[in-house]
Amino acid sequence: MSSALPHAFGDPAASGKIKLHPEDFVVGEILGFDLTGEGEHVFLRIRKRGENTDYLARQIAKYAGLPKMAVSYAGMKDRHGITTQWFSVHIPGKRDLDWSGLESDSVAVLESTRHNRKLKTGALKGNRFEITVRELEGERSAIEEKLTRIRREGVPNYFGPQRFGREGNNLIQAEALFKGELKLRDRKLEGIYLSTARSHLFNRILARRVESGHWNQAIAGDVFMFASSHSFFRDELSAEIQARISALEIHPSGPLWGKGESAASGEALAIETAVAAELPLLCEGLARCGMETARRPLRLPVADLAWNFVDDNALRLDFSLPAGAYATVVLREAISFEGEID
Repeated sequence: MSSALPHAFGDPAASGKIKLHPEDFVVGEILGFDLTGEGEHVFLRIRKRGENTDYLARQIAKYAGLPKMAVSYAGMKDRHGITTQWFSVHIPGKRDLDWSGLESDSVAVLESTRHNRKLKTGALKGNRFEITVRELEGERSAIEEKLTRIRREGVPNYFGPQRFGREGNNLIQAEALFKGELKLRDRKLEGIYLSTARSHLFNRILARRVESGHWNQAIAGDVFMFASSHSFFRDELSAEIQARISALEIHPSGPLWGKGESAASGEALAIETAVAAELPLLCEGLARCGMETARRPLRLPVADLAWNFVDDNALRLDFSLPAGAYATVVLREAISFEGEID
């Protein structure tokens, strides 16, 4: 699904493979708050290798003799790699556990700290990535030129293919749900399908802006956001606004579809409306399900991007992204890659 999305800087400069080994895809969560050291919730920082997040949460609950709902995490992490992730375990009272019993060849407990609140979905500042691309084919100078431009200008903030499931199945299910062909009792699964529909609409709108060269530039009627903020504001086009955009301080935004009118106007609204007219089933279905309209930045900055060529045909990339952003959309701008994506 991501292969059909236009690139901001032309075709990728190289090709390669990711996740040939777990060490090729390393992710570490960055919490967005400090832990208090006291409270009814035990926060565990766990490094896992080749393990599914939800499966590990169930194992933690079983080990602690608690129901699954007592364990929470901020988000799913790719099992095809090495990930350092936070879990919270609701343990009222003073009961302490020896968490070393959870450890195995694929799981290591790095830290345990008490806190006064549970870990909620999305409660992260971001993630740190170390990605190695192997069997690399392409000119080094062309690759470095692409990466330098990504570091300087950012990339289109697409939702990655992970959002859409295997072969886009989540979107197929969302359409069936809106047609009344699919009945669900699982609210979590319904939420996944609704999020997929919103993501597809957003990607289509962003793709139009990339095609016109305005994904990283303001147009009339734009709504602006900071990269890591959920708030937005409207302002007239001015030299000051353009300067703030050029400095990567603020970014044009696109809609996460739902009920209510878009905050955009003018040329920006016209693009949103044109895409909505092509996908009425998704737009009407999201509004009918009561999803509230929100915004997402069209641009994703990657200012701390660093890289080095490990050998003649391998490249290592290091960078951090805010929560909700996808490492694969950074990688795809420079390199056409193959590899498992959860």
